[in-house]
Amino acid sequence: MSQELYTNLAIFVLSLLVGFEVISKIPATLHTPMMSGANAIHGVVVVGAILVALEADTPTFYVIAFIAAFLGAINVSGGYVVTDRMLEMFSKPKDKGNKGGDK
Repeated sequence: MSQELYTNLAIFVLSLLVGFEVISKIPATLHTPMMSGANAIHGVVVVGAILVALEADTPTFYVIAFIAAFLGAINVSGGYVVTDRMLEMFSKPKDKGNKGGDK
């Protein structure tokens, strides 16, 4: 294996460790804004996959770009669903109607 591969692998592993450490220190009330930021980043990934598809010159690159765009889009939409559910936890409970009584 080349030296560049080892360097990239070391950077990847270190970024995983730093990311895990940073995320584990964030209080629960800040996870919703963090999810919104992550959704924006994943949107950039989708745009990047589309740009790669525009420059693709072989069918293999088209397939890889399509898979990247598809998985990025799933990640973005899933992130928005999770963010919406987290925001519902902070909203006031809705009145379910008047059940049993004249009040």
